[in-house]
Amino acid sequence: MKDFREMKRRGEKITALTAYDYPTARLLDESGIDIILVGDSVGMVVLGYRDTTDVTLDEMLHHTRAAARGVKQALLVADMPIHTYNTPAQAAETARKFVDAGAQAVKLEGGVNRITQIEAITQAGIPFMAHIGMLPQSVREQGGYRIKGRTQSEVESLLADARGVEDAGAFSVVLEIVVADVAKQITNALGIPTIGIGSGEHCDGQILVTHDLIGLFPWFTPKFVSPEARVAEEIRRAARAFIDRTRGTAGWNDECRIKSECPNDKR
Repeated sequence: MKDFREMKRRGEKITALTAYDYPTARLLDESGIDIILVGDSVGMVVLGYRDTTDVTLDEMLHHTRAAARGVKQALLVADMPIHTYNTPAQAAETARKFVDAGAQAVKLEGGVNRITQIEAITQAGIPFMAHIGMLPQSVREQGGYRIKGRTQSEVESLLADARGVEDAGAFSVVLEIVVADVAKQITNALGIPTIGIGSGEHCDGQILVTHDLIGLFPWFTPKFVSPEARVAEEIRRAARAFIDRTRGTAGWNDECRIKSECPNDKR
């Protein structure tokens, strides 16, 4: 595990992307990424759920095992799905299951309201990544995705959350959709690194959903993402080319079938 605090002190940006399967995890690992997150975003971009609240523990463990087989260098972090860390004892038990599945660290959503759970995990010797700001597992309660840090009370709450998770033993904290100036303020206030998603450039690192980065989920792209590739378009192009080639060579296929079934046929 890299010393992410030292990276923060040196001003070296931390890079993180999501992966939910072996080939993606292996490709990201070979690319030199610092952190690979098996995120519960798998619910939307892979499993077709409306949001992350339908993702189960068994599904997350399955995808963690797959991703772990492809990772040799990066730190593999796994998201703890909703209702798997309601109590400190449950949080520690769930975290151990992820470690058994191949994760090297775990992440759950929440700040001061989750301190006892975070402490239970870190006291069990399991590295922990925090997540504050917009909490996707609370999206239904909040009526959608909202930028955090627009009011003074929200700023004070975010700072309290950030300091709380640091004191509880987190090695880093994800800031999701936080006002950029507030994210900068939090970053300067902490000894552990902040990893932003939609929270401006002043965080100590950045994380994205890989499907958003490479254009593999074209039906929705967050406003703060500029895709570096258009993989969905390439898949459509390849599929159409296969369809056209197959339909245009039906006679060739019939001939191959005859020759395989009747090797002595001279036609």
